[in-house]
Amino acid sequence: MMALEGPILAAIIARSPEEKVNLAAYGIALAFGLILESPIIMIMAAATALIKDNISYKMLRNFTMILNFSITLLFLVLLLPQVFNYIAGTLIGLKDPVYSLTFNSIMFLLPWPGAIGYRRLYQGVLIVSEKTRYIAYSTVIRLLSNISTALLLFFLFPIKGAYIGTIALSTGVVVEAIAVRFLANNSVKQLIQTYNKEKLTYSFIAKYYYPLALTPFIALSSQPIVTFFLGKSLKALESLAVMPVVYSLAFIFRSLGLSYQEVIIALTSKYPGDFKKIKNFALYLAITTTLLLFIITWTPFSKFYFKILSGLTDELANFAKYPAMIMSIMPALTVLLTFQRSSLILMKSTLPITIGTIIEVSAIIFVISTLISLKIFVGAICAAFAFVLGRLLANFYFFLVFLLIKKKSQNLDSPKSPY
Repeated sequence: MMALEGPILAAIIARSPEEKVNLAAYGIALAFGLILESPIIMIMAAATALIKDNISYKMLRNFTMILNFSITLLFLVLLLPQVFNYIAGTLIGLKDPVYSLTFNSIMFLLPWPGAIGYRRLYQGVLIVSEKTRYIAYSTVIRLLSNISTALLLFFLFPIKGAYIGTIALSTGVVVEAIAVRFLANNSVKQLIQTYNKEKLTYSFIAKYYYPLALTPFIALSSQPIVTFFLGKSLKALESLAVMPVVYSLAFIFRSLGLSYQEVIIALTSKYPGDFKKIKNFALYLAITTTLLLFIITWTPFSKFYFKILSGLTDELANFAKYPAMIMSIMPALTVLLTFQRSSLILMKSTLPITIGTIIEVSAIIFVISTLISLKIFVGAICAAFAFVLGRLLANFYFFLVFLLIKKKSQNLDSPKSPY
């Protein structure tokens, strides 16, 4: 449901005046928002793995609030004119009107990271207490508030499409954060009355979490970096305009794999004997989501999706088709990555997750910079190839990690790991 908001907002922006520059500015602003929120994203996985009782809940809550405050402060630093001008103007090379639209759009995203950190903490609490349906309820609330805000602004207020998108995003996550906290109230009361012998320390939380925080930070930094290269590619404006639409489409199906991470952590901890069933479900999930995306991108339905549903012009719809076809394999690769990462989290071995992400982002940078310098393909196709090849290398790295773990466990004559 979260993944639906991207295509819906892009479709609304595509129907606003000057759709090309507004889609480009919205995509760039969203890339900045994602990288700034990235250190807090994995707090849900940490909450699912670490929250057991009153003490662990309060310690992780305090840790989350400090992290939220720090990220919001960093967001304000980015909005300093000198800082933003250096990053967006000098490094990325944005020019007006995209430059001004992007700066103002990012301002509307200021509440975004703090609200996300807050609600992901309490989503973790709901997972621990096996009340995952409440997460779905809160996401419905987010989606409805998001879309209604966007439609209200679109029909009643004459503002830029990029602003509509970022205002709607911030409104949705703030409303969702309030809803999640309300829905988690009984779970919090139960945790407060629970005490375990195992005690957490802030130093352990920091040591455990920093590789998890680095992972999405490094991963999501690929989007601003890709944006930087797109601005210097063949058909730069068209590439910047369609990539938010293409990426959002792929994310609809990737999101099902991403959300399976906490499921693997929670169910494997409680039902270790049923790990094979959890693994098989991941396989079915990978096949189903990838097949559905292939049906959309490799058939005539792609024209219907990009032109009718997303509201792109004929030019942009045709432009979006080929990068979307290339990214059709991403759902399967995402499920595999989620399975590999969650297994490492359960082993409390989080450093390889960060290393794998560094490998992925490095590959993305190398591939897109090489392809764009060759000037054979337009920027959007270069970006799609980069995302796919980067993910494949990360999957291969984790495969090697598990081979090493298996070999080490055999040498130590330890019990066979289910992972």
